[in-house]
Order: sequence, then structure tokens, then C-alpha cells
Amino acid sequence: MKAKSIQGSTIEEISLAFQQSREGGFTPTLAIVFISIKQDREAVRDLLRKENIDIIGATSAGEFIGGHQSSEAMVILLLDIRKEQYAVIFKETTGKTFSEAAKEIANKALSLFANPAFILCSTSFTKEGIVLDGFDLLQNLERTLGTDKIIFGGMAGDDASFTGTCVFTGDQSTDYGFVLLVLDNDKIEVQGMAMSGWKPLGKIRTVTESKDGWLYSIDGQPALEMYLRYLGQTLDEEGNEQKKFIDGVGLYHPFLSINAGDPVLRTPFAMDREKNAIKLDFPIPEGKELQFTLPPDFDIVESVLANARDQREKVKSDADALLIFSCYGRLSALGPMVQEENDGLQQIWNAPMAGFFTYGEYGKDQSGLHEFHSTTCSWVALKEK
Repeated sequence: MKAKSIQGSTIEEISLAFQQSREGGFTPTLAIVFISIKQDREAVRDLLRKENIDIIGATSAGEFIGGHQSSEAMVILLLDIRKEQYAVIFKETTGKTFSEAAKEIANKALSLFANPAFILCSTSFTKEGIVLDGFDLLQNLERTLGTDKIIFGGMAGDDASFTGTCVFTGDQSTDYGFVLLVLDNDKIEVQGMAMSGWKPLGKIRTVTESKDGWLYSIDGQPALEMYLRYLGQTLDEEGNEQKKFIDGVGLYHPFLSINAGDPVLRTPFAMDREKNAIKLDFPIPEGKELQFTLPPDFDIVESVLANARDQREKVKSDADALLIFSCYGRLSALGPMVQEENDGLQQIWNAPMAGFFTYGEYGKDQSGLHEFHSTTCSWVALKEK
């Protein structure tokens, strides 16, 4: 497998970068596209289709390749990979349950390869505001595939406009569904990890009231009041309280939701003074345990990179290509450190890389369990055996 990553802020720049990538006889068969909703997706698809290149893509909330990070632009990871070693599967889930859709797609993948691995890109919400349940999708895929199969990926973004997201292939697209890049894991080695790096603060607590994504009480106490008091935060300054809550508190102090594997992050993105409640990006059900978190520091990035170095040492080999799915909330909370993290991963694996800022991440945690994540970096390295 050979790979090259390109970027551009206009279709003309992408077209030129694509032509330059072909120098030296590079002939890609597959393109993984991460693109702003403000860009002309159809023009990019036309460019690639004319070269008989298969496409899997998602809209982004910012995008990057090694040494470059942008917003409202596009990046493409071009792969010269044998067509018998992969397949692209598209699924629009409107009118279907996730159980039906996931079972149908999983069985199709298992019919193609005895041992498949997956790169998953899903939408996050439609123009009408209908949210795709990433946790439900992942669970249903695992029911048919089994827990031993590898799944990494991310939810599409929309430049933080919250007007609707999209995933697509060369000839299909949807704002409610998912696309899978299915790899023959007997021929393509897949290494990856989904990790946040956030550290817990204080004791483990219990969600005592939760409904419709709103967290009403923790340990029997009003959730918003307890959250702000425990973190020593106030919102009494003049201006937009809601924005200050998200940008000044929620993105820096997500909750650690305790589950069967490693804790996963759930990020506050709205509050209600009257209800004394917090709206989470993805709900934590009643009866589940959680912890508060310390604010981010340099250790967050270093823990992600240290973990990647450990995995790289185990395989004793560079990768052929690298994909990174990093949460948009991570970009907001870590600032310039997030580019250091992405570039650091690319340098560790010494491979062409492309990624985007997502609205939710899929991937195995350190315990080896698949989870649906928030404010997390999910990376995956590919190597032809």
C-alpha cells in the first residue's frame, strides 16, 4: 500500500495537488475525503471519479494533514491499495432501525472478508436536527460482527454551524446514515486507540436524574449547581451566560462516564438555570457513575502520544497510512496543542496522515473495548502485511 495526503481551500488547489501527487507513477485507487460543508463536494467527487478512484468521505469541523491544519477547507488521503483488499459500503438509515441497518451491513462485510476491519464515518445530525445515536449504531454493529472486530472512525461535522452533516461515497450521500471502509484484516494490519487523556477529579458520583439528554441531579443534588460549585466556577459576569458556560467551563471540564471499560468523556454544551440542569452532548443514563475532571494540560497530549509510541514499539514497523478522528471539543479546549498532538502521531507512525475534527468518535479504548467517545482523539494506523 502507498499513500499520499493533500489539502486545499479551493477545488483548483485540490486539483493541482492531486495532479502533483500523481508524479512518480502514484496511482491511487481510494480517496478518503474530509471536507467543509462550505466546499463543493460534487466538484471533488467529479475530480476523483474521472480517475476511477473509490471515495469515502465526511463533512468536517476543521481538517488536517501532517504539518497543516485548516478550517472550511478540505484534505484527502489518497491510497494505492489493491481493490480486492477493501470495499466501501454506504447506508442511509432513514426509515430503518439501527438494528436492521447494522445487521444488514455487517453481514455484507462478513460475506466479503472472513476477517474484516472497519473505518466508520457517520452523520451526527440532520438539517432538521435529528441526531444519529452513535452509541446505538456501534452496539448494533458489534452484535453481528462480534467484539473482536476492529472499528475506528468519527461523526461528521459542519464547521460548528450546527445546520446538518453529511457522509458520502462517489455516487451517494446522506445527512442521516453512515459509510464504512471495510478492510481485509488478513492483508491489512490495523493498529489504533481512542484516548482522551483527561484526568479525574474527586470521588465517583452517581447520576440520580437524567432525561432527554439533560442531567438534572448528581448524588441527589441539582446537577448545574453542584457542577459549578465543585469546580469553583461562576457565571455571574455580564454577557452570554450560555456561551460562557460552554466555552469557559463545559469544554474544559467534561464528565468521565464510568462504564465497563475505560471511562468515556461526555461534554456539557448547554445549561438551564431554571431547571438547574446540564445538557450533555451524549446522555449519561440514571444510575450510571461519573467523575468530574481536571482542566486540560500538556499531559493530555503527552499521554496520547506515549500510548501511540508504545503501540509503535510493539509492531516494530512504520505505518503505510494514518487516519485521525479528533473531537471538535478537543480543538476548542486544547488550542494549539491539538495540532502538536496530530503532528506528533504522524511523526510516530512516519506515514502520510489525514484527519478531521469530529462531533463524536468511534474506537477501542485502552481496555480493548469499543466505545462511542466525546472530546477524544481516535487514531488508526494501516499497514499492508
